[in-house]
Amino acid sequence: MENRIYVSGTFDLLHWGHIELFKRAKAFGTVIVSVNKDEFTERYKRKPILTLLERMKMLEGIKYVDEVIVNEGDEDSRISIIKSRATHILHGDDWTGESLMKQMGFDEQWLIDNNIKLLYVPYTKEISTSEILNRCQKFL
Repeated sequence: MENRIYVSGTFDLLHWGHIELFKRAKAFGTVIVSVNKDEFTERYKRKPILTLLERMKMLEGIKYVDEVIVNEGDEDSRISIIKSRATHILHGDDWTGESLMKQMGFDEQWLIDNNIKLLYVPYTKEISTSEILNRCQKFL
């Protein structure tokens, strides 16, 4: 069975840290990127600058990304994870364990029951969407 690597996020203001994440994911198998809807992003973060459709179109053009889907369940990522047929969920090591699982709407037992493994890769500390937004403020 092929490895199907589920990566989720908002991916607003795409940057090289995101590309590194996808590149690392690709080393494990087929990469499925699940994109958070605008309303969900606004509830837990801030209103995205780019629309869901704009973010999805950008992600579809990245050579390390095989499929782009919508995180249909918002806080309950299980819906999209199952739909994607993921064998692994990959995330940066800046957010791990119980708090990550709680945010995504599942627990350790659900992973075991669905034969899905969590993978963590090094977080790219040098760049973030927040950092880009801070830089933009200097130009306004």
